[in-house]
Amino acid sequence: MAVKLHSSAADALAGLLRDGMTIAAGGFGLCGIPETLIAAIRDSGVRDLTIVSNNAGIDDFGLGILLRSRQVRKMISSYVGENKEFERQYLAGELELEFNPQGTLAERIRAGGAGIGGFYTRTGVGTLVAEGKEEKMFGGERHILETGLTADLAIVKAWRGDAKGNLVYRKTARNFNPMVATCAATTVAEVEELVPVGTIDPDHVHSPGIFVQRLIRAESNEKRIEKRVLAGAG
Repeated sequence: MAVKLHSSAADALAGLLRDGMTIAAGGFGLCGIPETLIAAIRDSGVRDLTIVSNNAGIDDFGLGILLRSRQVRKMISSYVGENKEFERQYLAGELELEFNPQGTLAERIRAGGAGIGGFYTRTGVGTLVAEGKEEKMFGGERHILETGLTADLAIVKAWRGDAKGNLVYRKTARNFNPMVATCAATTVAEVEELVPVGTIDPDHVHSPGIFVQRLIRAESNEKRIEKRVLAGAG
């Protein structure tokens, strides 16, 4: 059995990166994002990437650093409103964007990981989301066909993991990471805490090691706040 634990992000990504590939990235907002792996992808210089991710990070953090270095050709996303560089590139025609309702994106990723080619949903019927998509009637309601999403590489971040690749996510980090871990040809995980094999109760495993080919100890675990809102004194 191949050794899953690698000494660095560059080592874990060795032989996996190429120009024009599709990368699925876990995380929700700035929570549970694979910071160490994203930085290594930037440093590799790989270009023309298609990124599948709910968010696009912010200008100087998360996937935003790949946008700033102009390594991303297309984003398949749901919410991108906190990234000014994303906005600039998109409005200038420098970046392709495939918008998805958030639940649809989550289900497209889950379907891709489960080997489901497509599914029908009422979400988006009668809007720009439905343009060019097949429609069918179910229970007297219009539905549109959405396809499953797969990637060449998935990068995820877990709270805890063991050397066999069994992962546990914490709270909001469970929103997209578990689905992303299943949808790619190769999954690389970074973990905040590496624990001995057998430490994690099998009932508490969110991503079984069978889905994870390589993993590292995270070098950065910054807990940024995406948007700070302060209540008035009155």
